[in-house]
Amino acid sequence: MFHLQVLGTSSAMPIPGRGTTAQVLTYNDKHYLIDCGEGTQTQMMRFKTKMHRLDALFISHLHGDHILGLPGLLSSFSLEGREKALKIYAPAAIKTLLDTVFQLTYSYLSYPIEIIPLEDFQVGNVVFETDSLEVRLLPLKHRIYCRGFLFKEINKKPKFDFYKAKALDIPNNYFHLLKLGNNITLEDGTFIQAEQVLNPPDLPKSFAYCSDTAFYPDLIPHIVGVNLLYHEATFANDQQKRAKETAHSTAEQAATIAQNAAVKQLLLGHFSARYKDLTPLWNEAKAIFPNTLLANDGETYPIND
Repeated sequence: MFHLQVLGTSSAMPIPGRGTTAQVLTYNDKHYLIDCGEGTQTQMMRFKTKMHRLDALFISHLHGDHILGLPGLLSSFSLEGREKALKIYAPAAIKTLLDTVFQLTYSYLSYPIEIIPLEDFQVGNVVFETDSLEVRLLPLKHRIYCRGFLFKEINKKPKFDFYKAKALDIPNNYFHLLKLGNNITLEDGTFIQAEQVLNPPDLPKSFAYCSDTAFYPDLIPHIVGVNLLYHEATFANDQQKRAKETAHSTAEQAATIAQNAAVKQLLLGHFSARYKDLTPLWNEAKAIFPNTLLANDGETYPIND
């Protein structure tokens, strides 16, 4: 299970039908919130997201449209009686923000939180890891400190081939040993090597989250071949000047990054509120990188080969 649910696709401010930036990445029944713009918890309830099962939070930068939903969300977890500790990977100053809000509102949390400052890591470093998934920092170029996140499978195991095992007349009670990579000896003395019934592991799948950033070719080496690239596309090409002034990207620039990085699929988001119809942005991107999707609030995107 590896998929992305988009909760908000608007940029600086929400508009009807488009909330501000937030996404939930699910991998093997673990749920990770990426950014938390205003109204994120409302979007979670609207789209039936498993909000109380979040395992970690990742915050790209401290602009309001990416963090203003966080104090309320954390408070709601507390009101619901959460006890499980929560780690937040974010720029260090997020602690000052949360401490101030909770102090001034006389709020407290029923569970511990731990802030892991992104500034403690270099671009490309692993900031989070389980036995099957790692998260690395991506370089982005914005008006303030900002980082993207690369979620990638690790430690992929060879796949047991039931049909190869049956062709060798291996009884079912040996399967669990072979799946673990153990060689076995059958009761008749036949020696079976695990590799005889194991196929090579699937290629690791990956998701790259690139929030607010100007056109930044330095990003490309870090995301080569990813299965799904989310890249901001705040403006259409006729707003290149505005994009440069605000350190954002056009849809065409996002597609250029996707093409040069040879990613499998591009997902555009973070759209300016000026665009009620997103078709022009989609068309601009598809002209360069055909396998482009427009992110929609509430939609889930599988991360496939």
